[in-house]
Amino acid sequence: MKCLVVDDSGITRRILVNSLRNIGFDTIVEAADGRIALELCDTTFDVVITDWNMPNMQGVELVRSLRAKPEFAKLPILLVTARNLKADVVEAVDAGISGFVVKPFTPEIIKLKIEELLASSDADKATGTEG
Repeated sequence: MKCLVVDDSGITRRILVNSLRNIGFDTIVEAADGRIALELCDTTFDVVITDWNMPNMQGVELVRSLRAKPEFAKLPILLVTARNLKADVVEAVDAGISGFVVKPFTPEIIKLKIEELLASSDADKATGTEG
């Protein structure tokens, strides 16, 4: 499985990468901001995990940019952020996120959310409701 991890914090990226390896991801690509992530993202990724607050291009802007492309319409995107106000969650959902995790998080929470997203994505494929 292949994941794109987007966060301006190297420590957070390292925690996410270790969590993903424990889940079974064999290819993990890292980006320090949304602009770099947008350049790196292609249809070979199974999931994207992004922070919200980053320089150059924020996470919600990245989500909107990805969702604007038909090939990424159903790509599971997990937003991992310290922002947790109701308005933030609404904005993120409107942008097209698939899941939301509030920092600080544990590897177990990341594992659970990723498994939920992948199960949902597999169900869409099985029923023919994907993109």
